[in-house]
Amino acid sequence: MSGALLFALAGIVFFNRYLFLEPRLPIRLPALVQQALKYSAPCLLTAICGPIILMDHGIVRPLGDNPYLWGALFSVIIAFFIRNMLLAVVLSLIFFAILLSL
Repeated sequence: MSGALLFALAGIVFFNRYLFLEPRLPIRLPALVQQALKYSAPCLLTAICGPIILMDHGIVRPLGDNPYLWGALFSVIIAFFIRNMLLAVVLSLIFFAILLSL
């Protein structure tokens, strides 16, 4: 069920992006709708990553002893301050590897 839901959401996001990026299609949306559509990809990414970070085989991971949660928080904070995607990914992976080795 969740795989079908993710596939459907990916299809919706793809067609939303395609319809509005294709210059030959005469679709014009109000500015409020265009602004709201900018959040569709982060929402989909959150829906995919949230269960991976917080759950382990259907069981909620303890928050204090959850390397996925600490790695995700570190990634968000480092990306906010560095503003360089490649460097943020590399530093986040190094931090996550250190967490897993402890």
